[in-house]
Amino acid sequence: MTSKPGVLFVCVKNGGKSQMAGGLMRHIAGDAVTVYTAGTKPGPSLNAQSVESLTELGIDISGEHTKPITADMLADVDLIITLGSEAVVDPVPGIEIRNWDTDEPSKRGIEGMERMRIVRDDIQARVQALAAELSTNNN
Repeated sequence: MTSKPGVLFVCVKNGGKSQMAGGLMRHIAGDAVTVYTAGTKPGPSLNAQSVESLTELGIDISGEHTKPITADMLADVDLIITLGSEAVVDPVPGIEIRNWDTDEPSKRGIEGMERMRIVRDDIQARVQALAAELSTNNN
């Protein structure tokens, strides 16, 4: 029996980027990957535009909630992905940590849903590549 790979997506508030990455990975990889999301300083709720941007792709994350990193999550993953430069996770023995310094359109004056779609599409491309890598490594 092969154990399936586990990934923890982390951003600061766990309301936007990490939730989008988690929703996209669940959609793309299905049950082949164990997926968690968390925040280094979880906010009060999901970002409505993040939820809406995934709804446009037929992915519903509206039932998710923000949460901190837990020992249970860490026990079940072999990869942590931090999204953006603000989220920092201390090294954990046996777990690889990668950073995705995602596109930030607001630095170019792009706001609202246009910004969120660019962020979503950037994360989607990265998640697709990661899903392919994980399925290759797990066979």
